[in-house]
Amino acid sequence: MARGCVALECGAIESLIVNGCPGRSRARRTRAGRLLMSSVPISLPEPLRCARSDALAALCETDPASKAARVVELRSALVDGRAAAFPDRELSAPAHGLPGRPVRPALVEPRLLARRSMRSPQGRAVLLHALAHIEFNAINLALDAVWRFARMPAAFYADWLKVAAEEAHHFSLLAARLAEFGHAYGDFPAHDGLWEMCERTAGDALARMALVPRTLEARGLDASPPIRARLQQAGDHASAAILDVILRDEIGHVRIGNRWFRHLCDAAGIDPHATYERLAKQYRAPRLRGPFNFEARRAAGFDDDELNALIAQDDDPNA
Repeated sequence: MARGCVALECGAIESLIVNGCPGRSRARRTRAGRLLMSSVPISLPEPLRCARSDALAALCETDPASKAARVVELRSALVDGRAAAFPDRELSAPAHGLPGRPVRPALVEPRLLARRSMRSPQGRAVLLHALAHIEFNAINLALDAVWRFARMPAAFYADWLKVAAEEAHHFSLLAARLAEFGHAYGDFPAHDGLWEMCERTAGDALARMALVPRTLEARGLDASPPIRARLQQAGDHASAAILDVILRDEIGHVRIGNRWFRHLCDAAGIDPHATYERLAKQYRAPRLRGPFNFEARRAAGFDDDELNALIAQDDDPNA
């Protein structure tokens, strides 16, 4: 029954209850009204979905394409008001562990991965696969931030679901391009460095914001331009165009990480620069080496002191 019909019939019934039926006693009118009300189907709004619970379910999804689709749908539900964050709800990781991922690719030490040449289609396929693996992990990293960290502002969850949806789009672009080379995600080995840092910072939202988006993902801002240039030189303009999309969005993702890192520092009354240095040492973050994409880093919210610290670190042979 349409909602408008329900409202009309309920209004008529209410009039009968309040004003009564001609020729009937008050008791009989009351009984008649109750009978009518009990027989009318009422269309109630669906309960809001918990976006954080759904993010955890998407994180557990093992099929990459299904994970990407679930993330995009969940973000749409949050934007449309069909889901809410429920920040005070306590959630627990499943016993089988996180994240959900397919049996392949095989995960190996980074040093065991072969160097990629852009001169051959096979070499470019290996590169595209490595980029797809990074984006698949980035989906998981954003979803983990949504479900894991309770009692954050609603904007925190909206931001990281936006990131997850954009990472899902990147993965889909790369997977489609990889298919044009005759390959699929899982065909080549990969490493697990991004998720390892996620696990190290599982108990500390401040450390997560400092070391995943602002360190590991920000490294992509530096790496993207030279990779894109090599693809262009090889005549692979379609793959280079995907790198343009990724760089544009990743600037926004790192900016989100910067915003929430500073928000948490401000809430704790601590200096963000000194805090970052402390956390980088405590959690054994990789030391970053140049060349750096200063234009992209500035657009992503790094200030001059932070950029100067990068330069000093790069110049220090003992760092």
